[in-house]
Amino acid sequence: MTAERPSYEQARDELVDVVRRLEAGGVTLEESLQLWERGEELARICQEWLDGARARLEAAAPSDEADDA
Repeated sequence: MTAERPSYEQARDELVDVVRRLEAGGVTLEESLQLWERGEELARICQEWLDGARARLEAAAPSDEADDA
């Protein structure tokens, strides 16, 4: 079963929770590794959302080259 990709906001909020739990401590080494791996995945998802948003903005913005012509 493939999980649906979370929205940027969902991924960011979960990432904040993961970081909070890691910083608080009190989890086993195995749990810490699982949290770290999940955090890496969430950070990748957030970056993909941001890269996509940047690409859309750049595509919609007038080109600087058009101004120089």
